Parts: sequence; structure tokens; C-alpha cells
Amino acid sequence: MGEQYARDAPLCSDPHTDPMERLQESAAHDHPPATALPAAGDVVVEGEKSAYQKEERLLCPLSHLPQPEAPPGLTKVRSTGPDDERRPIDRSVSLKSPAATIDVSTIGKYLRDRGSVFSAAIAKRISTLKEPPYDGGERDPAGSITEFHVSGLKVIVLHKGENVLEEAETDFREIKGRVSFFSRSGCRDCGAVRSFFRDRGIPYVEINVDVFQERDKELVERTGSPAVPAIFFNEKLLGGLVALNSLRNCGEFERRLREMAGGRCPEAAPPVPAYGFDDEEELRRERPDAMVAIVRVLRQRLPIQDRIIRMKLAKNCFSGGDMVEVIISHLDCGRKKAVEIGRELARKHFIHHVFRENDFEDGNNHFYRFLEHEPAIPRCFNFRGSTNDNEPKPAATVSQRLTKLMVAILEAYASDDRCHLDYGRIGASEEFRSRYVNLVKDLQRVDIFSLSADEKLAFFLNLYNAMVIHAVIRIGRPGEIDRKVFYCDFQYVVGGYPYSLSSIKNGILRSNRRQPYSLGKPFSARDKRLEVHASLALAKVNPLIHFGLCDGTRSSPTLRFFSAQGVEVELRHAAREFFLGGVEVDLEKRVVYLTKFMKWYSADFGQEKDILHWILNYMDVNRAGLLTHLLNDGGPINILYQNYDWCLNC
Repeated sequence: MGEQYARDAPLCSDPHTDPMERLQESAAHDHPPATALPAAGDVVVEGEKSAYQKEERLLCPLSHLPQPEAPPGLTKVRSTGPDDERRPIDRSVSLKSPAATIDVSTIGKYLRDRGSVFSAAIAKRISTLKEPPYDGGERDPAGSITEFHVSGLKVIVLHKGENVLEEAETDFREIKGRVSFFSRSGCRDCGAVRSFFRDRGIPYVEINVDVFQERDKELVERTGSPAVPAIFFNEKLLGGLVALNSLRNCGEFERRLREMAGGRCPEAAPPVPAYGFDDEEELRRERPDAMVAIVRVLRQRLPIQDRIIRMKLAKNCFSGGDMVEVIISHLDCGRKKAVEIGRELARKHFIHHVFRENDFEDGNNHFYRFLEHEPAIPRCFNFRGSTNDNEPKPAATVSQRLTKLMVAILEAYASDDRCHLDYGRIGASEEFRSRYVNLVKDLQRVDIFSLSADEKLAFFLNLYNAMVIHAVIRIGRPGEIDRKVFYCDFQYVVGGYPYSLSSIKNGILRSNRRQPYSLGKPFSARDKRLEVHASLALAKVNPLIHFGLCDGTRSSPTLRFFSAQGVEVELRHAAREFFLGGVEVDLEKRVVYLTKFMKWYSADFGQEKDILHWILNYMDVNRAGLLTHLLNDGGPINILYQNYDWCLNC
């Protein structure tokens, strides 16, 4: 209660000292001469000035708060000085004074009464605040007040007529019922519903039918239509975005929400997506590879052992001749047929040459091993103890599903501007733990060469951004020393070959160029992965790819995922969005400030003068005008590179 009194009465310089302790402390001293006259600001007990004054400086109350009154028995002598409104009040009390009769119960009652009145006084004061209409003249400074601080309290000013006050009084974080809605990836109306619930702190369950495809039938059964969003309060259908806006405008939304808040969610409500892969239709579509039967026989019968080949140790390998003999024995076929089967197994990435030199050849001088026995494969993060022996899905289908899934994760667990991700919630979500982890297993033996050039470009851009999220969740954001682990050692097996973040960025998307501060290229001359880059049909490096890759840092471009049909247009849009804040032009100093990665990858952008001409196509009108002026006047232009923020974008 003492704290409440201190907020309403003049504020003491030492708020931790109890008022009764201060009275008892002053009573321990002798009285001064009785002829002393009361000074301005002295405290008089029952009309007399205390014989001894122990003064403490107190703060005046804020001018926009109600002025407090002194407790019964204590009277304040007002100052008559010129600074009357600002002068601190001096108090002096003596318990030894013959006229000092302090009623402790009275002071305690005063503290309790004033404490209960304090909140009402603040609310009353706030309710009287109303911003005057703007008539073109100078605004009243008081009308622009939105908040002020009182002794550690933050008081928010809401003007009359605002509905925010009513919404602020309702806390729906502890509701027992369930708010859920069906959605699809990339749906604007679904995004509006999601933002509405987030802004008001309403917990909700989102069921994305692009992620949980088995729930699509449930959506049609419950609503009679596949249209989204479809909002449910427990088991009752509320409607879509139009219905939500109508109910919100008339106040019916909160009433229904309060009705639902007190009761438990019935079993008839749309269930929360559970951990595990329960898409029965998807499981029915999966079928074992046609070659898996012979592969199982080979795994059991082949003499797999370590060998010294070309002065190198090759682990877990077998000869081509041994494999041909096992196939002939098992299928009772000719040697030529057995060699054709071996080549088919190599084409489907069940086996590879130990040095990746050929697909398959008969003879005891050619050595091979299974995909799961290659040194780099068990360390890949989409490999879980064994290879995926199911028939590989079409690469376009896998790419499309990956894009939809990552867009859904981004919409659900990223900020509205996509600049901040909640990696903890992503890692714990059912979308990531089950759907994503199962989906990336399909990449192990996918046929990348069946994709068109634009499909390959979108595929590797999206794969890079998805792997960054996975890497942050599994190994965390690295420091300066262990960045090699993040960019080079975190790998996926894709199409039978391991790919790290560095090999995707520098080997595939940058035409096998060395990464900054590195001496060697990602792929050697005999590396089969060079064929993937060659199939992209890129005559030269496209600098726009740098604005489509997010490294999970605050200075990297905004995280996004691309469609195969519009990847070029979307990359140009990403560059324009980045240069809204990634470039500055100082006309007086003739300095242009650019992002640091344009210096690291200067080989992709060209000379500094070329860079300035190139970025003109992606700058806003104002900055482009300033830069054009600098380029046309013939004077020197200095380029400075902004510091790169390696902090995580969370």
C-alpha cells in the first residue's frame, strides 16, 4: 500500500523507507528552540510547527495527474516563492512534541483509501483526454500524447470512441475452446485471417491443406466447399474472411469468442494436426522401385570389403565382375543382360563407381559401392540410416511440394515482413518434424535432369533456403570460426550426390566459381555434378541469384521461395525489394554505400563502375536519380561497403 500512496502523494526520494520509520527516526532527536518560526513547506502537527525538523526532499506530482491531499493531522504550509509549482515540499515531524498526536490507524486507512482511488483517478483522467479536430492550424501538444510513465507504470492513452480499449480489456490467451481455420499456401485471405488472430493475441490452430493433404476431404465435408479460409469456433463453422469482418464490425465476434472461451473443446471440432505421417493416400501412391528386389539380393550376397585402389583406401566396395555373377546366378540370365541391369542400378543411384568414373562396367578392375556406403552420404541430413528404395517421384512433383511446404512454414512461423523467423517453433512443428523430414528423403534418388532450366533454377534456390532453415535448427548459427561446418559440412543427398550449401551456391548457381577466400572450385573436372550445372544452360552467372538466397542472417535478403513459372520475374522483384534498404547514395560526399556481399562476389557483378550501372535497374526513383546524377557529371564516385550483420534473423 505504501507504493500506492507514493504514486498518488508527493513522491519521496527514497521510496523504500516506510513512513512510520521516518516518523520514529525524527522522534529520536531533541527539540530546537520554541521560538523557531515555521518556514515555507514545513509540516505542522495540529497547528504547531515541530520542534525539530528532519527534512527530506520530495518530488512534486506530475501536473497532469490529480493533486493529492495530506493525511488527517498533517497540514502543508504552501510556499509563496516564485517557483511555487516546482518547489519540493519539506516535511518535519516530531513525535516528542507535546502537541504531536499521530493516529496510526488513521494513516493506515488513508493509505488504503488512496490506493483504491489511484486507479480510478488515472482512468478518469484518461477518459477526459480527447484530441481536438485538426483545423489546419497548430495541434495541441497534449492531444498527441499516447502514453506517459508514472513511477514505473506505463499508462496508455486511448481517446474516446476507440474500440481498442474494449479489445485490450479482453485476454483470450487462456481460452479453453479452440479457434481453427483451414488454409492454403500463398492465399492472401488466409494471411489476413492469420494476421487478425496474431494482432489480437488469439491462439489458433492452422490446418494448411497443401501440407496436410489428407485434410482436404475433411474441409469439403465440413463446409461443402474447398474454399479457404474456413474458420471454426470449436466445431461450429464461422465462415471465411468476409464473415469474420462482418462479425467483428458488429461486435458479434467477441461475444462468440467469450461464449467459447469458458467451455472445453468438443471432440467434433477439427482435430489438431498430430505428429506423424498419416496421409494414407500418399502412402498408397508410394511403391517400391522395380529394381529393389535385385538390390536386396545384391546387398546380401556381394563380397563387400575394404580395398586398396590406386594407392587409396576404398571402403565397403565390390567389383563389377562379382556383381554380374550374382545377377546371373539369381536371375538365370546372360552376362549382357546382367551388365544392362548393373547400368540401370547405377542410373537409379543404387550404386556408384568408387571414383565416379563410369556408370557400370563388367570386370574385376572396376569397383563400386552402394549409395549408403559412400563416405559422405551417412553424414547427409536427409539420410536416416538407409536409402529410400521407393520408386523416385518425378522431380517436378517433389519440387512443387517442397515449395508449398516451405511457403506454409514461412507464413505460419515468420513475421509478416518475412525478416524474422521463429526457428524454435519451426523445429517443433509438425510441418517440419514429419512432413518436411519425410519429403526431403525423396530427394535422395530424384532425377534432376528431367527438370527444365527454370525448374532447376527454382529448385536449387528453394532447396538452399530450406537447407539453411534446417541447418539453423540442427546445428545453430555458426560463429566466424565454424562457418565451414555450416556452409560446407551440412549436406543433403540429392539425385545420388551430396550437396552442401556451398556447392549449391558456388558450384551450381555460380557456374562452379570459387567461394570468397577459397583457393579451389567446389567441383573438380570429373565431378558428375558439373553436368547438373551444364543443364541449367546458363551462359554466365546471373547476379540476381544472390538476392534469392537467404543465409539466415540479418543482412541477407529476405527469405522467399520461388515458382518455376516466374522465377526470373520473382528474382528481379527480390532485388528491387532488397535495394530499398541495401543501398544509400550520399550526393555531397559522392559516396555510394552497397551491401558487403557485392564485394565478396564482385566476380559476378563486374567492376565497380559496372555495378553502379547494373543496380540502377533495381533502385527506387529517388535513389536512382541521385546515382544517375553522379554517373553523368563525370566526377569520381567512391563505393563503400556496409558492415555485414551475421546475427540470426530471429
